[in-house]
Formats: sequence, structure tokens, C-alpha cells
Amino acid sequence: MAQVACGDKDAFSRLYDAVTSMVFGLVVRVVRDRAQSEEVTQEVMIDVWRQAARYRPDQGSVMTWIAMLAHRRAVDRVRSAQAAANRDHDHGLRENTRPYDEVAEHVETRLESEQVRRCLQGLTELQRQAVTLAYYQGLTYREVAETLKTPLPTIKTRMRDGLIRLRDCMGVTT
Repeated sequence: MAQVACGDKDAFSRLYDAVTSMVFGLVVRVVRDRAQSEEVTQEVMIDVWRQAARYRPDQGSVMTWIAMLAHRRAVDRVRSAQAAANRDHDHGLRENTRPYDEVAEHVETRLESEQVRRCLQGLTELQRQAVTLAYYQGLTYREVAETLKTPLPTIKTRMRDGLIRLRDCMGVTT
């Protein structure tokens, strides 16, 4: 990394080959779009080249530092895309406002909320906790596993089973 910080292109090429697949894998899990993930991966590697002098070995490994850059860049991309979608949605709503029955809408939303709460109560404690952390707090499988101090494969299984039970309880057809 010190060589990369000094502008050594060969050292950067070796580093690029060593970490690009890890960076892409991390980014694609956050962004969930292959084309966007490739673009973000390239941006991260440019950041690594430009910011190599900022790396501090006493604060973590090179892989950890690069993974942190990648995760931050991926989250920024998702937030940016969501903000743009929200702006477009809000603009569309302002342009195409249709009258609707607010009371009926409120009642329907409340009934759906009650049904979700009732269905969540039908899950096991671990399923309910995992689904709640993932969907209401936005945690990844790995973050849910760490929060609940439960092995990752167990969390994945519990969440899948819990979502199937929720789907069946809510009467959703596939």
C-alpha cells in the first residue's frame, strides 16, 4: 500500500488484481444491480489509488480499509438512487394527483398493519427478531447474525422460513 501511495502503478495493478473481486462482491450485495456494481467497483478502485496515502496500518488491514471504502461508496449509490426515485415519485404525485377517499385509505392501511403484526406474532422469536431487524432496521443477513449472536446460516434459514410463514399468513399468492 505504501508503494501505491507513492504512485507505483505496478503495485496498484497487483493490489487491483488481489482485491477487485472482493470489492465487487461486497458492492453487488449492497447495490443489487450488476451494472451499477461494476461502476461503483471502478470508483472504489480509483478512490484507493487517489487516497492510498490516507491508509493507516494501525487502524486495520488493507482489505478492511478497502472494504470500508467500497461499502461507503455502495451505500452512497443506493441512497442517491433512492433519493432520485423519491424525487421522481413525488414529482409524479404532484403532477397526477387523483382524488381518493382518505378515510378508506387510512382504514385499509391500518387493517394491513394489524394483519402484519398478527402474522409476526405467529413466528418464532428468532424468526420475528431476524425479520424485524432486516425489514424495519435495514440490516443485512450478516448484521442480523451479529446482532442476534447467531450463526449466519441459521439466520438465513429462519428468515426464509419466517417470510414463507408471513406470506402464507397474509394470503399472498406467488
